[in-house]
Amino acid sequence: MASPLVVLTDFYAVSARALSYAAGLAVSMKTELVLLHARHDVLLAPIDYGSYSPVSDNATDRVLQTLADAQPVPTQVDVSDRELTEAVRATVHRHHPLLLVLGRPETADAPVEIVTGTAMDLLTTVPYPLLVVPPPAGDTFPPRRLLLAVDGEPFVLLRHQNVLRQLLRLAEGTLNVVRVTDDSHARLGAEAILRTVADNDLTEVLPPSQLYEVYDRSVVSGILAEAARQEADLLVVVARQHSLIGSLFHRSVTAQLLEHSPVPVLVLPAED
Repeated sequence: MASPLVVLTDFYAVSARALSYAAGLAVSMKTELVLLHARHDVLLAPIDYGSYSPVSDNATDRVLQTLADAQPVPTQVDVSDRELTEAVRATVHRHHPLLLVLGRPETADAPVEIVTGTAMDLLTTVPYPLLVVPPPAGDTFPPRRLLLAVDGEPFVLLRHQNVLRQLLRLAEGTLNVVRVTDDSHARLGAEAILRTVADNDLTEVLPPSQLYEVYDRSVVSGILAEAARQEADLLVVVARQHSLIGSLFHRSVTAQLLEHSPVPVLVLPAED
């Protein structure tokens, strides 16, 4: 059995869309799901957020078990009395999942900034591959056209560098690479950029024709525009733990991509 997928659930983030997406991946990968719920989740469900109303433990357990029973693959329910980051850390240690899955809010008045903040906090404190799934957008499933966004500088992934290989095998997908240049960041050329991908064994050796260096004054808009042009159905982002001065990628860029991307975003944490 392959490593399971862990879906972070609460009554903001238990998005039917994210759960359906994760279940579809699990079916294709012939693996299981784990529904993780932190009872005292001060990140995803802060008590001082006006629209949040606590739900009883028994009601929570019933809802989660109903969700688990409805999935097309074996699904465990993991309920923790810890805060979210500690709950995730314990679940990662226990299940060694392929990745974590978090749903972006499905309604306009939902607290998207809380979900994005939670994602960024997790990537910093429990660095692990994280898939953030947006509301329905008529995407293709499983993903067939993947776009990897990099800054062109060498990086070392923290773990699970085989995630991309597994996703690409699901539908014999394609992978292109994008790097955004601006007035302060010149073109680096295909050889230097693709070497950073090859050094992490993310996929098979890519030809220069699959690299796109695009100019845009905004890294975020450049990446999203290229993803739209290529009709990518999964955006993959390499995000460093701490930004260096002058680096194209930093937490705010990653956060903006998580907030605004119309397609799912897989974030791969890397060392500085």
